[in-house]
Order: sequence, then structure tokens, then C-alpha cells
Amino acid sequence: MTASITYTGNLRCEAEHIQSKTIIESDAPTDNRGKGEKFSPTDLLCVSLATCMLTTMAIKSDDLGVDIINSKASVTKHMIDNPRRVGKIEIEVTLPANGSERDQKILENTGNNCPVMKSVHPDIDVIINYKWR
Repeated sequence: MTASITYTGNLRCEAEHIQSKTIIESDAPTDNRGKGEKFSPTDLLCVSLATCMLTTMAIKSDDLGVDIINSKASVTKHMIDNPRRVGKIEIEVTLPANGSERDQKILENTGNNCPVMKSVHPDIDVIINYKWR
């Protein structure tokens, strides 16, 4: 088992990671009867994609001998209706301009093909912008 999730009331859930015992709380968004005081489940979907991209890029950067510490990703989620779902995810990834242009292309390809990206439904429009600084 990966996690144990409990509905705690008021459109909130608490998820406990079994191995580490860390907790993530979720809340419904304000446009869907929630208070928006925590990540919504659809926020977590988008955040999972960005963190997976950075994590797999970090693994590959170690193999390449390229330092990407302090890389950042910003995520914008766009909801659509009929049915209500995530319609578009925009991610801007900012990385230090370390390594060669070839290394950077390898890292971008790695991020674009992370496990969560491969799990995102093809109807979701994913737009990724890489900035090397």
C-alpha cells in the first residue's frame, strides 16, 4: 500500500504516506464548494507532474554530471467543464545553464517523458517551457 486516505469532513482529505508517515491534506477549490485553503486534488495532479519532471531530470543530471540544484517549476492549472476536469497544464521549468546544449536537450527530453507525464490523459493539453539561466 502506498497511502491511506481519510475523508475528514468539510470537503477535506488527509493522505498519509505509509512508508514515511508524512501527511498531505487536500481541500476542495473555492469554485467547487471548498475553502481553497489547501491543495485541491486537481492541484496535486499538476504538482505531481512538475515534481516528477524535476525528480527524473535530477536523476539524469547526476548521470550527466550536471548540477541542477535550485531548479524550479511553476504550474498553472486550467479547468474546463463538461465534464469538469483539468483541461490544460502549463509548466515553466527554470534551470541553471550548466552543462552543454546536448545535456540540456537530454534533460528536457527526460522531463517530457517522466512517469507522471506518461500517465496524464492525452486529452489534457500540457505546455512546457524550459528556461536555462
